[in-house]
Amino acid sequence: MSVRNQRPTWGSAATYRSGAYTSLLPWQVRERRFKLAGLGRRGLAPDDVYAFLDRVAGDMAAVYAALAASRRETAVIKDALRRWQSDQARAGDARGNER
Repeated sequence: MSVRNQRPTWGSAATYRSGAYTSLLPWQVRERRFKLAGLGRRGLAPDDVYAFLDRVAGDMAAVYAALAASRRETAVIKDALRRWQSDQARAGDARGNER
């Protein structure tokens, strides 16, 4: 099985890139053009298409990982806020009962 047909595993090296790597921007995807296949073949050069698709898939994986991390962080913050609100309500009830 070739590399381009394999699904990356969580924590694989494909997730980590050098600082010099820049993620694809939407306009880069829209304007991307591929070389035509050689003589006797029709369509686009498969290696160019697969390389581009691998890059798009890598960027998408990075976006989904960041989204998942953001959702986890949001859940932690929501739980902390709920605990704080409950503590404040209990403290307010205790002050109201003392008067």
